[in-house]
Amino acid sequence: MTPSRPFIFPKSRKLHSNELLNVYKTLRQFGGHRHWWPGHTAFEIIVGAILTQNTAWTNVEKAIRSLKRARKLTPGSMQALAQDPLAKLIKPAGYFNVKAKRLRNFLKFLAVNYRGSLRQMFRERGDALRHRLLQVNGIGPETADSILLYAGNKPFFVIDAYTKRIFARHRLLNRLASYEDWQRLFMSHLPRNIALYNDFHAQIVEIGKNFCRSKPFCEKCPLRRYL
Repeated sequence: MTPSRPFIFPKSRKLHSNELLNVYKTLRQFGGHRHWWPGHTAFEIIVGAILTQNTAWTNVEKAIRSLKRARKLTPGSMQALAQDPLAKLIKPAGYFNVKAKRLRNFLKFLAVNYRGSLRQMFRERGDALRHRLLQVNGIGPETADSILLYAGNKPFFVIDAYTKRIFARHRLLNRLASYEDWQRLFMSHLPRNIALYNDFHAQIVEIGKNFCRSKPFCEKCPLRRYL
């Protein structure tokens, strides 16, 4: 089947008050609960959030398994690793030297500010912690919000490339708008609910991967009705 042409609109439109919530309900009915983010501990989720930058999740899973086999998936055990051994363990995730540095940057941040304790880190107020995380070299808004939402259970909606692609095509905002503008759009039109933010983002990822591609399959997309 030949994909249809992308829906790209030059101007945004007014968002109806319950539209985003209705979109979520449609996606939930279509796909069920997505049970995302996959990770057994807060630290595993944080490591995954850093490793998933510029790579597919399947590659991250391989790197996580490598760290588990080496028994290096705790802050203390990973911090004891030098740069090169850590890079070797996470090689399946790609850009492994860069990502090893980013992991070590986070571990240094955790040690200096919170004595290596994730529990202590997540006691900090969400907006203050977000500001601090964004000062860590290698952690941008999407990664910071993934850490806050999925590892810290703090209500920050995660914006990724799928979110921008899907909802720009639905004319909710210009795709080139800032991360902060996109996040404000979602957080101002949705209840401030951690479980909702969690599953909604997971639903968006699935629609982005399976339907709203660069050449989308709009005819079978559950969000077709909203165009």
